[in-house]
Amino acid sequence: MDSKGLIVKDRDQLKPHTLAFAHEHDEVVGIANAVKSLRPNVIIGATGQRGIFDREVIEAMSRANERPVVFSLSNPTSRSEATAEDVYGWSEGRAVFASGSPFDPVTVKGKTLVPGQSNNVYIFPGVGLGVTVCEIRQVTDDMFRVAAQSVAGMVTEKNLEQGSLFPELEQIREVSLEIGVAISRLAFEQGLAGIDEPRDLRNYIATRMYKPDYESPAGHL
Repeated sequence: MDSKGLIVKDRDQLKPHTLAFAHEHDEVVGIANAVKSLRPNVIIGATGQRGIFDREVIEAMSRANERPVVFSLSNPTSRSEATAEDVYGWSEGRAVFASGSPFDPVTVKGKTLVPGQSNNVYIFPGVGLGVTVCEIRQVTDDMFRVAAQSVAGMVTEKNLEQGSLFPELEQIREVSLEIGVAISRLAFEQGLAGIDEPRDLRNYIATRMYKPDYESPAGHL
């Protein structure tokens, strides 16, 4: 969808970059009407328009899905398409929610749900780590695929039980190491690394991670 409604082939004045997404369908105006018509499993907001995933939208998603997936990815929090509190409340705690901005945990029906923050902090540091340490010459789509798989592999049952699709941010160094190792292995397989493959790749990368720890000179605080 764009600001004028569902992107369909019969609509006038489609922009060139939207043509690939245009399908045969009746014109639909409004997100709630589109959800009722198409019954999607997932809605993703990247609009910067505050509150457009309103109660009608979330309730329609909840009628169409046992576990509706709602990603409100706009930053900052003031521009998020919906708040965690609203999405969890309107879906009676059934929604799988992620946001681009941080939201506090929400308690619904006695269960505390912890919204995951879908943020590039989970991907880019690890990709940068692998690229710099192994002197990777080209960053490919496959590298971002294995990076995403690495993040998913760090999600625990506890995270899922709390409604979070992402590891805890306190684990970001571990996540970054996993990503760095994964994309570096792929780079060696594809001949894109600028160094010879170390015997212990994980240790090689781990010992080269930046650590923001500083020792004060003797006699100084």
